[in-house]
Amino acid sequence: MARRLNPQHDARTREKIQTSQLVNRLNSFVLDGVDPKTKKPIEMSREQITVALGLLKKTLPDLSSVELKGDEANPLNMSFTVKYADSDSSESV
Repeated sequence: MARRLNPQHDARTREKIQTSQLVNRLNSFVLDGVDPKTKKPIEMSREQITVALGLLKKTLPDLSSVELKGDEANPLNMSFTVKYADSDSSESV
């Protein structure tokens, strides 16, 4: 058997896979998804959601402190269009 070039590769890969599984499970729960194995709607208890979110905070970077700003000569202009899920209307902000 060949020797691994980077022994840390397995741990990092495993961590990324586990993180993506948590994200997928939470997304499916929130979006009323179906479990691929049981074909039943995904259900999660309050404790499972809390633990999953806690683990994600440890593995994903926190982007809440990102700041975008322009300078005085070139101010930053941003516009957003919000489309509401329960109607065909949209609103520019």
